[in-house]
Amino acid sequence: MKLAVIGIIINGDRSVAENVNKILSSYGDFIVCRMGVPDRVNNIYVISIIVRAELEVISALSGKLGRLSSVKVKSAITDADINEN
Repeated sequence: MKLAVIGIIINGDRSVAENVNKILSSYGDFIVCRMGVPDRVNNIYVISIIVRAELEVISALSGKLGRLSSVKVKSAITDADINEN
């Protein structure tokens, strides 16, 4: 298991947020924490999540999010193996 922080930025088209939420819900068992910060003035929406999962799961989640239009994704993954508790 790895611990990762995934940053998600939705720029402009907020209608994609429904698809982002569907993807995040489907990976809900791996999400430890989620925080959203809307910047409505500039039409930018930021979501950060902390994920505890195997590398393949983290990559799949990031990839699905990154394929959505108007969405940018960046991931930071720990080198250390994390014990599942």
